[in-house]
Amino acid sequence: MRKIWKRKILIDNPVELNRDQIEQDLLAGNQVIVQFSHPDLYGTILEEVDELCAHFDENFGVRFYGHYSLSFDGHTLFRIPHVKMLHLNSLTHAHNTEALAALKHLRSLHLGIYELENSNILGSDSLRSLSDLTIFSEKKILNLEYVKEFSRLEHLHVGGKVKNLDAVGDLKNLNYLALHSISKIPLHFVNRLKRLKHLRILLGGREHIQEIEENEMDNLEISRVRGFQDLSNIANFRALTSLLIEDQNQLHEVRFDQQMKSLKELSIWNCKNLAHISGMDQLPSLLKLRMIKTAIDFDSFIHQKLPHSLSTVEFLTTKNKVDQEIQETLSNRGYQKWSSF
Repeated sequence: MRKIWKRKILIDNPVELNRDQIEQDLLAGNQVIVQFSHPDLYGTILEEVDELCAHFDENFGVRFYGHYSLSFDGHTLFRIPHVKMLHLNSLTHAHNTEALAALKHLRSLHLGIYELENSNILGSDSLRSLSDLTIFSEKKILNLEYVKEFSRLEHLHVGGKVKNLDAVGDLKNLNYLALHSISKIPLHFVNRLKRLKHLRILLGGREHIQEIEENEMDNLEISRVRGFQDLSNIANFRALTSLLIEDQNQLHEVRFDQQMKSLKELSIWNCKNLAHISGMDQLPSLLKLRMIKTAIDFDSFIHQKLPHSLSTVEFLTTKNKVDQEIQETLSNRGYQKWSSF
């Protein structure tokens, strides 16, 4: 199942809650998150929040953030034992985080604590029922060995300093994986994730993703990865429908030297030294193409053989006069402008 992005409605430091409005927002397909930035603002409303947690599914959640100059006290979680979606992020300090073990109904957890006190925070048995986990550790090295036991995990976003990343390869139900600011750790474990459909590699540093073999992924994103220069194994991603490459200044060329029958959207942003893209005729299903701030010569590009399926093209240099001329050429050829991000 592909990760579905839902609109988040945040209720910030409330003194009262409108249950009818919350229910309407949830029925409309949104996520509703009640959030608190300071313990003085919890009041007695946390007990009411917990009642709603018990009533609604994991699209209703609670967030604790900020708490500037203070450490978030994990014992606060004892007041919301029925929470199913919990965000503890944008926090500098937290203590008593072992209280997470008391949350027997938790399905979605987002942890972003700068001064994380416990590198083995994922060791609690109660976390094994998670289907969605986002976790960042910027100072302590986070031990990921425990995720081997997270058999229900479908969506994982992990970032910062980690060890035992290879354990992620044991997550047989994982559908979505984002690796954030993780440098040079080999990616061989990805080949064991047979249900993985969406892979995002964000920030950090690596030269290539050659370790990844033939797969059935649907979406691939490579964004702001320091030193990335080689995408020559792109044909291994034979089932891709969407490819996004962003802010990769060391990438000089992209070659589609084998047919990729499923690729429908290709977006390349701010790759200033990317001078060559070839094999576009190997993308027979391509519908939408976006090229922004590259070194590719438009005249050479537009005169190569392009897919007959292509209907939407955006090619921008950020030079107004040049871009107006390019847009006119594209319009004359019958291409629509890519109007949504």
